[in-house]
Amino acid sequence: MAQEIKASITRSRDTLISDMLGAVSLIVLLYAGLWLPGMF
Repeated sequence: MAQEIKASITRSRDTLISDMLGAVSLIVLLYAGLWLPGMF
């Protein structure tokens, strides 16, 4: 199973980085959306 995970990571290395950036941006947007109403 570990070999299958490694193989899938190496196959999708290009999209993996963009997927991580997308997830981080969604987390930042969620945090900002929850934090901004508390300021006013």
